[in-house]
Parts: sequence; C-alpha cells; structure tokens
Amino acid sequence: MNRLIVLLSGTILSAALLAVPVQAQQGVQPATGAENSNAGEPVETEPANAPDQEPAFGGQTRAPQPAEMPEVQTEVVADGLPHLWAMEFLPDGRMLVTAKEGAMHIVSPDGDAGPEIEGVPEVLSGGQGGLLDVALAPDFQSSGMIFFSFSEEREDGNGTSVASGKLVMDGQGGGKLENVEVIFRQMPSYDGNKHFGSRLVFGPNGELYVTVGERSDPEPRVQAQDLSSGLGKIFRIDAKGEPLPDNPFVGQDGALPEIWSLGHRNLQSATLDAQGRLWTVEHGPRGGDELNRPEAGKNYGWPEVTYGVEYSGDPVGEGITQRAETEQPVYYWDPVIAPSGMAYYDGDAIPEWKGAFLVGGLVSQGLVVLHMENDRVKFEERVPLEARIRDVKVGPDGAVYAVTEQRGGGGSTILKLTKG
Repeated sequence: MNRLIVLLSGTILSAALLAVPVQAQQGVQPATGAENSNAGEPVETEPANAPDQEPAFGGQTRAPQPAEMPEVQTEVVADGLPHLWAMEFLPDGRMLVTAKEGAMHIVSPDGDAGPEIEGVPEVLSGGQGGLLDVALAPDFQSSGMIFFSFSEEREDGNGTSVASGKLVMDGQGGGKLENVEVIFRQMPSYDGNKHFGSRLVFGPNGELYVTVGERSDPEPRVQAQDLSSGLGKIFRIDAKGEPLPDNPFVGQDGALPEIWSLGHRNLQSATLDAQGRLWTVEHGPRGGDELNRPEAGKNYGWPEVTYGVEYSGDPVGEGITQRAETEQPVYYWDPVIAPSGMAYYDGDAIPEWKGAFLVGGLVSQGLVVLHMENDRVKFEERVPLEARIRDVKVGPDGAVYAVTEQRGGGGSTILKLTKG
C-alpha cells in the first residue's frame, strides 16, 4: 500500500498523523511550504573543504534560498525493490527501472514490480559498476527501442558500454529484449571498479549524449584531458553508435570523433532544458561537484582545474581553480551533494519549481532544486528525503519521482513528490 508523507516545517507527518522529526543534513534547512525564514541565506552552512578557494563570479556557489518554498507531499509508490540505478517512464505511465545487479523490471503505477525482463546482457556489478541508465528511443511508441548503459567485463579490463534493444512487453508485467546490440564502448578499458558514469540523454534531433567517468585512479584520470581517450568525456552519437558528422573533433588527427566535450570527472546527472540544451552535474573530488552546460569542443578542466581537494585533503594537482583554456562551472558545491539523476521541471503540479533543475543528492540525501535565471543559479533549495537519491524524473502527471538507494546495496524505493 502506498504511504503518504508531508514535509512541513521540518516535520514529517504520516497518514496516521504521527509526527516524526526530519533528520535533515546538519546545516540544511528543510522546505517549509510557507515564507522561508532563511530566505537570502545559503542553504549550505557547513564549512568548505577548500576554504581558501574563491568562486570565479558571484553566485557560483552557495546561492541564496528563495523567499517561498512549496510544501512538499511525499508518497511511497513502490518499495521492496532491488537496488535500482535508473528509472524511465513508459508511455502508458508504468516505470521501466534498471537494477544495479543487472536486471530490468517494469513497475506499475500501483508499485508492483513485474518479473525480470529477459535478454539483458551480463553486467559487471562490482564496486560502482552495474546496469546503469536507460532511455527510450525518441520513436519508442512505434519502434519499441530502448538504450541502456552498463559496465562491461572485457578481456583487457572493463568499461562503460551502451546497448540498444527492442522491448517487447508481454501484457503480464514483464517482457523481453530482442535484437540486443552493443552500439558503443568507452575505450580504453581499465581494470577498476569506479567512475563508470553514466547517463543517456536524447537531444532534440535524435542525437544521443552519453556521459561517462574517468575511472577515478590517478593514472587513468589524467586521460580526461586526452582526446585520443574516452575517459572523462561526453560523447554525442547516433542510434547506431556512430559519431555525428558535426561533432567538434571529427577529422582531427588522434581525436575520437564521438567526443562532444572533455575534462569531466564522473558524470551521473544529465538532462535537457526547455531549449533542448544539455546540462550536467558531475561528481567532484572532496568539494567541487559541478553544474555545467557542456558545449561542443570545450574543456571542463578535470583533473588540472577544479574546485575542492583530494579525499586526503591534499590539493588536486596544483590546486588551480581557474585557467583561460578551461570552462568555469555554472555552479559548484563544497561540501558536495554527490549528485545522481537530474530532471528539468516544466510541469504545473509544483509551479514554484517551474524552470528549475532537480538533482538527486546521495550525500545530501534529498532533492536539490536549482532555480535558474539567465543560465545562472539564482536560488538553491533542498528537500530532505532521508535517503540517498539515485535518479529523478518528472512523471506524466507533473509530479516528481525520486529513486532511493541504500549505501552498500539493499533495496530501493520510488517516491512521488507533489505540492501539499
């Protein structure tokens, strides 16, 4: 049975009217549903990991909170699910989900998960790997085609790969994948278990953006700056996995033609805005999560230019945060939110969020709402959900759906957020 929760003035009220205090991250104020007494103050009050680093422009970090924030009503629409990584809405309102261990399921609007979809290829699920993102083809209603990313075991290591297949549903809540084909492989392979990325986003003209990581370790991560390597990049390909002819490095000696942008760390959040432009949020080091609007051929700095510090507390490289040859992030977080999943809100169910980006926070354990103005963050708002948020989607009903996970595995829950 679905369970109803209301976030109101820092208190959770259950359907039985049992009040339970919100255990929000220290220093983070929950949504109030009324005038915000902390309006104009940053939502983040904890000290920065790199206190001597200065933003490149005003509002690049610790943006103020808005004066009013909606009362958010939260409903558990599905629980007892395996450890999920991603969710996508099907045209009939059901949810197609990926489980990290390598299974896909269809979840009904009532929260019932069907049997495993047959035909999913074997995935490498150790560490941060597994079955990752899933996206419907733009012509899904006629073609039935889906695209998904996963960490793939290879003879010389492993890496992030993208496959396509036709989803044939059986009418019993399950189905199978037909004509599964790996269309793209991030190269080179590496024998590690971290920073696979990955999100899949179809652009307005059917182009497929693929975000990946740089594999984390000190030696391979420097390849984020190498155009002959697929580590730490965003790719732009067609539905067959081929580079688009107008990609920025097509024809350049030694450069991979699939590359759209470079200098990224670990990209687990991506979406389009109302203009059809790609936006991403990537995991930074200890401090330094970044919101970017990646553009063709541009360099976003990692690991030579970044905010934040190493997990050890040492500077990253030379500790440089600005360089003329690299792009500044639109916004950054220190301390981090640990972003995963992202959606652009263009619905009417929560009018206060119209035009905002919604980002899942793993460490911040809730929803991060970025109110934009002229491609800058005007306000930052947070909705504490007391769970690691792995994916965020806007449903056909205009509600916001968040996928939770438990650190180290365990089951997932799908939450529905509406205005109270």
